[in-house]
Amino acid sequence: MEKRKRLGIAAAFGVVIGGAAFLANKYNIKKKKEQKQDAVIPHKKGLYEKYIKRPQDFCCALVAVIVLSPVMMVTAFLVRIKLGSPVIFKQERPGFQGKIFTLYKFRTMTDAKDEEGNLLPDEIRLTKFGKMLRSTSLDELPELINMLKGDMSVVGPRPLLIQYLERYNEHQARRHEVRPGFTGLAQVHGRNAISWEEKFDWDVKYVDNITFFGDWKIILQTLKTVLWREGISSETAATMEEFMGSSDISLLGIDNMET
Repeated sequence: MEKRKRLGIAAAFGVVIGGAAFLANKYNIKKKKEQKQDAVIPHKKGLYEKYIKRPQDFCCALVAVIVLSPVMMVTAFLVRIKLGSPVIFKQERPGFQGKIFTLYKFRTMTDAKDEEGNLLPDEIRLTKFGKMLRSTSLDELPELINMLKGDMSVVGPRPLLIQYLERYNEHQARRHEVRPGFTGLAQVHGRNAISWEEKFDWDVKYVDNITFFGDWKIILQTLKTVLWREGISSETAATMEEFMGSSDISLLGIDNMET
C-alpha cells in the first residue's frame, strides 16, 4: 500500500515538473517570436542593388581615375611640398557589415605636437591649404582606389571611425548594411553642419531606398554641394565633433522630407 502511495506521489510530482517545463518552453518560444518581430529587419536588395550598382561603381571609379589622374598628381605634389610626407593618409574604417578596410585620402593636416608629444587639436593642425582640399573634396580623390577594390561605393553612408561601432544604437548600426560611399544623403543634406543623429537617419533612409535614379540624383546634388562648399565643418569644430553615442534612439521624422 505504501509502495503504491509513493509511486502515486512520484507520478504526480513528475506531471507537475513536466507541465512546468512545457509552460516554460512555450513562454520562451513566444518571447523569442516577439523579440524577432521587434528586431530591425534588414532591407531587401532590389535588382539595381544586386546586379547594377557594384559594376556601375567600378566603371565610374575607373573613368574618374583616368580623367582625374592629372589633378591627383598635381594635388599629391602640392601635399608633399606643403605638408610633407606621407602624402596619403591611411586609416582603418568599418565598411559593409562592419568589415574593416583601409581608407585612403590626401593628407590635410600637419603632425604638430605639444611638449608632451601629443598631437595638437585638429583646428590647429588643419592648414589653409588643407582647408582648401577639404572644401573642394580633393582630399577624397584617393578613395577612388577604395571603390575599385570594392571597399566603397560611389553613393552610400560615409565610412566613420571604428570606435563608433559600439556606440551605435540598433537603428544607427543599419548604415553598415551597405557599402560606405564617397557621398550620400547626409552629405547633400547638410554634411558636417547637421547633428550625428540627423546624419544617421539620412544614412538609414538611403539604405531603405536604394535606386538607380536616386543614386544619380545624389551624385548631381553632390556636385552642387562641392561647388558651393556647403557644410564643410560644424559650428563648433574644424571638421565634426566626435560621436559619443545617442541618448535618444527615436527617429527624427525624416521620412517625410524631400530627398
